[in-house]
Amino acid sequence: MSSIRRRTLGIALLVVALCMLAIGVTSYRDAAREVAALFDARLAQQARLLEGLVRTPLPEARREALLASLDDALRRNTPGTDGGHRYEGEVAFQVWRDERLLLRSAGAPTAPFTERRAGYGDATLDGREWRVFVLGGDDLRVLVGERGDVRGELVRGIALRTLVPDLVGLPALAVLLWWAIGWGLRPLSRLAAQIEARDPQRLNPLPDDPLPRELATIVGALNGLLARIRTLRAREKRFIADAAHELRTPLTVLDLHAQNALATEDPADRREALTLLRDGLARATRLVGQLLTLARLDPEQEGAPDQRIDLLHEVRESLAELMPLATDHDQSLHLEADEAADWALTTEPGAVTTLIKNLVGNAIRHSPAGSRIDVALTAEERVLVLRVDDSGPGIPEDGRQQALARFHRGGAGAGAGLGLSIVDRLVQRHGGRLTLGDAPGGGLRVSVRLPRA
Repeated sequence: MSSIRRRTLGIALLVVALCMLAIGVTSYRDAAREVAALFDARLAQQARLLEGLVRTPLPEARREALLASLDDALRRNTPGTDGGHRYEGEVAFQVWRDERLLLRSAGAPTAPFTERRAGYGDATLDGREWRVFVLGGDDLRVLVGERGDVRGELVRGIALRTLVPDLVGLPALAVLLWWAIGWGLRPLSRLAAQIEARDPQRLNPLPDDPLPRELATIVGALNGLLARIRTLRAREKRFIADAAHELRTPLTVLDLHAQNALATEDPADRREALTLLRDGLARATRLVGQLLTLARLDPEQEGAPDQRIDLLHEVRESLAELMPLATDHDQSLHLEADEAADWALTTEPGAVTTLIKNLVGNAIRHSPAGSRIDVALTAEERVLVLRVDDSGPGIPEDGRQQALARFHRGGAGAGAGLGLSIVDRLVQRHGGRLTLGDAPGGGLRVSVRLPRA
C-alpha cells in the first residue's frame, strides 16, 4: 500500500528538483556569461594600461630603457615561486608599433595574436585557442590575450560554484518536507486511529471539531454514512419485529389445527382440521413471500431498471396466471388496452408481474363474488399508465396514505397488509407515481404511472 506521505514527498521533491534544475541551468548560463564578460573587461583594462604606459611622453632613450626593463621583468616570470599565480603565464600581451614588436609577456608568442585592428576576437595560434582584445591606434597596437582552455576552466568553475547551494539544499529540503508533510497529515493519522479503535457497534457520529477543512468534509461524509447505517439498522430491527409479530399468529393457528387433527378420532373433523391447516400454510407461505419481496425492494438497496419489456404482454401473462384465483371467487377479469400502441417499458426483471399479482390479488380478495375487476392500460408519450378497478369497499380518502404503510390492514381477513406497500416500493424504484382513488363501481381504483425509461 502506497503512503500518502511518501507519494506527496516524492512529487514535491520531483517538482522542486525540476525547478532547481531549470533555475540552475539558467543560473549557470547567466553566471558563465557574466564571468566571461568580466574577463573581457579585464583584458580591455590591461590593454589600456599598457597603452598608457607605452605612450608615456619620455625621451626615446628613456622609453627604450623602460620597455627593456619591463620585458626583462616579464621574462623572469616563474609562477608559484615568488607568490605569483599559476595562471599568470596563461594571460599574455603584445605591443606592436607598425610591424615591430615592442613588448610582449613571457607566455606571448612572437607572432601577432591576430590581424584584427580593434575589438574582441578568438584566435588560434600554435595549436592553442586564445581570447584576444586589440586596442589599436595610428601606429600602435596593444593585443592582450587569454588562453581559451584556462578561461573556460575558470568560467566553468565559478559558474558551477553557484549550483553548490542547490545541491546541498536539496537533501535538507527533503528532510524539512518530510517533517512538514508528516505534521500536516497528523490530524489524518489521529482520525485513522480513532476509527480503527472504534467499537463496530458504536454508530454515533465522529467528532468533527477541530479539524482541517479537508478532513471535516471526510468526517461529514462518514457521519452521513453512519447516520444511514443507523437508519438501516433501525429499519431492519423494526422489520424483523414486525415480521415476527405477523408470523406469530399464523404459526399459532397452524399449531392449533395440527393439534386438533391429532386429537380427534372423527375422520370428518380430522379432514376439516387438515383442510384448515393447509389453508393456513398457504396464507403463511404467501406472507413469507411478501416479506421477502418487501425486503428485496428496500429503497436503500441498489437497483435500477435494466430490462426492456412489452407491458401489454406482461400484463396479459400475469392476468392469465391469476384467472384461476378469480374463477375460484366467481369473479371476472377484464383487460382494456390499445393493441396498436407502443407498450415498450424498461423495468426490473419481474417487476410488472409483482405489481399485477399484488394489485389484482388485492382486488380479488376485497371484491364480492360475482363482481368484475377491470384492468386498463394507457400509453402516453413518456409514461405508461396501469389502472386497476375493483368492486370492494374501497378506502376512505383520509386513510389512503396510511394504506401504503406496511402491515396496515383494511379490516378483519384483509391479509398481511403488505400488497400496497410492495407496489408503492416498486413504483418508487422506477421513478413512477402511485395514486389511490374511487372506482366507478364504488370500489378502489389504483393508478400506476411508470416512465418508459
